[in-house]
Amino acid sequence: MAKKSNERLKRQEVDEKQTWDLTALFKTKSDWENELKAVKEELSEVTKYKGKLGNSAGELLECLEAKEKLLERFNLLSMYANLRQSVDHTDPERQKDGAKANDAQSTVNSELAFVETEIIKLPEGKLDQFLKEEPGLDPYKKYLNDLEDRKPHALGEETEETLAALGSLFSSPYNIYNRGKLSDMQFDPFIDDEGNEIPLSFALYAGKYASSPSATVRRNSYETFNKALNQYKHTFAATYATQVNQEVAMARLRNYDSVTDMLLHDQQVTREMYDNQLDIIQEELAPHMRRYAKLKKRVLGLDKMTNADLKAPLDPDYKIQTSYDEAAETVQEALEIMGPEYSEMIKTALSERWVDYADNVGKSTGAFCSSPYGAHPYVLMTWPDTMRGAFTLAHELGHAGHFYLAGKNQRMVNTRPSRYFIEAPSTMNEMLLGNHLLSNTEDKRKRRWIILQLLGTYYHNFVTHLLEGELQRGVYKLAEEGEPLTADLLSRLKLEVLENFWGDSVELDAGAGLTWMHQPHYYMGLYPYTYSAGLTVSTLVSKRILDEGKPAVENWLDVLRAGGTLEPLDLIKKAGVDMSKPEPVREAVAYVGELITELEASFEE
Repeated sequence: MAKKSNERLKRQEVDEKQTWDLTALFKTKSDWENELKAVKEELSEVTKYKGKLGNSAGELLECLEAKEKLLERFNLLSMYANLRQSVDHTDPERQKDGAKANDAQSTVNSELAFVETEIIKLPEGKLDQFLKEEPGLDPYKKYLNDLEDRKPHALGEETEETLAALGSLFSSPYNIYNRGKLSDMQFDPFIDDEGNEIPLSFALYAGKYASSPSATVRRNSYETFNKALNQYKHTFAATYATQVNQEVAMARLRNYDSVTDMLLHDQQVTREMYDNQLDIIQEELAPHMRRYAKLKKRVLGLDKMTNADLKAPLDPDYKIQTSYDEAAETVQEALEIMGPEYSEMIKTALSERWVDYADNVGKSTGAFCSSPYGAHPYVLMTWPDTMRGAFTLAHELGHAGHFYLAGKNQRMVNTRPSRYFIEAPSTMNEMLLGNHLLSNTEDKRKRRWIILQLLGTYYHNFVTHLLEGELQRGVYKLAEEGEPLTADLLSRLKLEVLENFWGDSVELDAGAGLTWMHQPHYYMGLYPYTYSAGLTVSTLVSKRILDEGKPAVENWLDVLRAGGTLEPLDLIKKAGVDMSKPEPVREAVAYVGELITELEASFEE
């Protein structure tokens, strides 16, 4: 029997060209299994140094090199299993392999935990002595200094090994959330304008129906979506509470003043930098976004502006060709400004199946880029049939370009910068795409459409993720005070955050309070607010690239090549922005205000 056009495909039914090619990691699953076994057996190549790291600089170097080589291999193993599972969470075999990789990760972490605990326990001045004696340790200098910085919060060797062995349990809340959301949660169909029953999923709601031009589709899909969320809210709240309580317990165990201090210490970010992002953006962006919401209500002729309408397209009749291939070509053209090496990488990524953009049952929602050291990056997204997808593609290729350059220029130990910087290279590409499109048109309506796409980027990072960050700030405070994190509490907190931001410009219902269930970012520490930090940096640096051209591009590429060799504040200063001060945040918010002002003017003409 022929498949109905509105039914989602199973993974095995998807056109291969829409999927990524994982053979750069392992040619076959059998090769993966053999390597997994080999890596476990070769752990002894590192563990033979146990108890010896204080003996000499030479032995320390040998151990660090052996550990790095082993982790390079294991990283590919872990990535292969995770990528296979991310495209089909319903497949029992992929679930099993993902569990195998997680278990192996716990074993590896536990077996190798002695390296860091022994280094941290070295007597004062010993590391400096070793660094002077052995030039081969130079590439490890920042890593070793970072370990010294953790000294006041380190636990005993046995405790650290035990905690490392429990790694897969600590990641369980994230895995349970994804399994529930992508495998078990079922959505009823909703009714469209013509009375048709339309199938619904997490991916389809977020990527398509929430931004439908039809108020009926937006609101009906929203109601049906929230009906399913409501049925799972107590389970998801218990899962999230487990994550938070685990972090709170760890902060106390490690003698931090708070869980926030622990998570910021890991990012090498001050409390002032963190509070600046949350406070300034909410206070100064809210008036602009309220104008934006009121503009939408007026232009679209809505009876009221509801939470379901916030992503409604402002000019729904304006259509631009939106096939994946055409969008990929546009992205490639926009990023030519980054020079030949970067452009060649983008071209290869788009032509050699680094990107998985199919829609199928069981696939992870949203988009991400995984960058295994020693292989090329991989991008996951679901093509949404709207040009907004070009900005998602550019964003994920920004991550790919970053780690491609860092991987070429740094050892594995130095490739990853602080999470605080991670979203700057990705949002940079969105800025460059928007500016490329603006510079290639004099058509007023097209210009308005492009401004709307840029506002989509700011909405995602300065509103959606920033308000996730504000919820986290409240959640951690209450958890540390011993308040049980129930579904009702989380929904009430989220609703308060949204009401404070939107004021009377949006009518918020109980479903709006359930948006704490939408994203996996809550299970990744203080990740959500960093999106706004990255976009602040890319807003300012992209302006410099447009004004100065090649010198600014080369400066930015040097920042990307630096990988994790600098702390985030120094790395961003290298790009010409000082995030220890509030001015960059204010400047980025003011730019959003300018875009909304131009948008308002375009509807007065």
